[in-house]
Amino acid sequence: MPTAGKLVAAIVFGALAWFVTELCHPLFPDAREPTYFVEITIGFGILMGWIVAGSRAGMGINAAIGYGLTTSAAIVFWSLFGNSSVEMIERSLDKRYDGPVEAVVSIFEIGIEMGGWLATPTVIGVLAIGGIFAALFVDAIGRRYT
Repeated sequence: MPTAGKLVAAIVFGALAWFVTELCHPLFPDAREPTYFVEITIGFGILMGWIVAGSRAGMGINAAIGYGLTTSAAIVFWSLFGNSSVEMIERSLDKRYDGPVEAVVSIFEIGIEMGGWLATPTVIGVLAIGGIFAALFVDAIGRRYT
């Protein structure tokens, strides 16, 4: 059921995901950013904001800190998975894999490699602090309009 908390969470965490993607552009080697990187990350930011943070809006400040960090972690996990899947599909179209199992395993290898490039103190700090502040805002809206 749509609520004000879910809507605000989707918008705020989508904006946080966009901001983090802007920080990530220079971190890719040889300016080799994955196809649809920004779109996939923002999409998962909106989705995780709606599902994870929005469903918990209005539970209090302590809970907001927890679900803010959880939402940020969920955005990172699903964005890495989605972007790695797109990269795997592009590689498979170039016939780089011998079979489907090798292609599926490479999703996780690509995700770990990509996560290593992006795991800088700036990105992690923005995700953590931004997730907390976004969740505190979502919590305030959830309390006010529920």
